[in-house]
Amino acid sequence: MAETIFSKIIRKEIPANILYETESVLAFRDINPQAPVHILIIPKLEIPTIREIRLPDHTTLLGELIAAANTIAEQEGIKEDGFRLVINCDKNGGQEVYHLHLHLLGGRKMNWPPG
Repeated sequence: MAETIFSKIIRKEIPANILYETESVLAFRDINPQAPVHILIIPKLEIPTIREIRLPDHTTLLGELIAAANTIAEQEGIKEDGFRLVINCDKNGGQEVYHLHLHLLGGRKMNWPPG
């Protein structure tokens, strides 16, 4: 799998509006927001899609991604009103960057069905 823009953001070769960072997780504002709050949460480990997740190997990492979403939602003031987490997988699932990432969306009522 070819290197992605997220790899360059992780290495700080491309600027991003970083909101959260740990040893294994990075979160930054989406440059094409679909909601008032739209943040991408990524593992620093390069995993192309959710299909490559293996348990128990990635259990801790998945927990860290979800914990990061909760922390960021609180920082952004959307935790109490609610938010949406989305993981797209492959072309038909809407994935554009082949590096696993969660979309944290909030700041407005989310519609259903989503698409």
